[in-house]
Amino acid sequence: MQLLYAYFQSAENSINRFEKELFFSIQKTYDLYHYLLLLVVDIADYANSRIEIARQKKIPTREDLNPNTKFVDNLVIQQIRINKQLNQYLNTTKLSWVNSPDLIKKMHNRIRMATFFKEYMEDAGRNYDLDKKLIMEVYTSEIINSESLYQTLEEQSIYWNDEVEFVISMIAKTLKGFHENEGEKATLMPLFKNDDDKDFARELFRKVILHKEEFGKLVESFTENWDVERIAFMDLLIIEMAITEAVVFPSIPTRVTINEYLEIAKFYSTEKSSVFINGLLDKIFKHLKEEKKIVKVGRGLIGE
Repeated sequence: MQLLYAYFQSAENSINRFEKELFFSIQKTYDLYHYLLLLVVDIADYANSRIEIARQKKIPTREDLNPNTKFVDNLVIQQIRINKQLNQYLNTTKLSWVNSPDLIKKMHNRIRMATFFKEYMEDAGRNYDLDKKLIMEVYTSEIINSESLYQTLEEQSIYWNDEVEFVISMIAKTLKGFHENEGEKATLMPLFKNDDDKDFARELFRKVILHKEEFGKLVESFTENWDVERIAFMDLLIIEMAITEAVVFPSIPTRVTINEYLEIAKFYSTEKSSVFINGLLDKIFKHLKEEKKIVKVGRGLIGE
């Protein structure tokens, strides 16, 4: 959507250039996936450095000499640390948090104050599942809500501004699939699920551009009481993308398409946009089905 928006707003009409930019941005999101996986390791390393500093005090306390190392010894953090796929990727891309010590410190302090973290540290129980539960909560409750993280990432790459929530949801899915006996061979997500996944991105991008005039007129015919010029460009783009997906991809249910683009509208458009888009797409999809221009195939989709 962002690259289509840039294409239509640009004086340049090179589809190939913007398509390359699309796949570059997808690659940058994959970079962020590995970068954020590494983050929890660096936070644990910082926690361990604090323990070592406390041990070296001239007059250490009993707590300094007998620290609670449950977090720094967390089994899932250790599994992430030694993960072969992660380390190969990081070695290739040179991604590192070494230049963000303030962020690591802030994240550690934030996590340390969380109720779920305190309960974890105080609980004498120790097993892989409990360790995994903690790391899942660290990502989905604390890292995802850190303003400092968003500011740091924004300074590093314009491609990461809107991707954190999505990437963390993918990290949570990844961790859910981790098993203790996999060790360093625990599987990370691929850049694309398969070739069809990659083709979908390319085809949707190109077909929205190619059908722009046709679907633009279709939208206009269903908004007789609206001045199309006054409809937000982003709303029109979201509607045209949804129509393109419904027409071009026969295996995707129309309700799934509508729901996906309503979520996008909630994030990128106005408060009232999702209601307007939902009503309009319902009418347009009904019309296109009657015209046999939306035809779904596959198990459970015929006549949907």
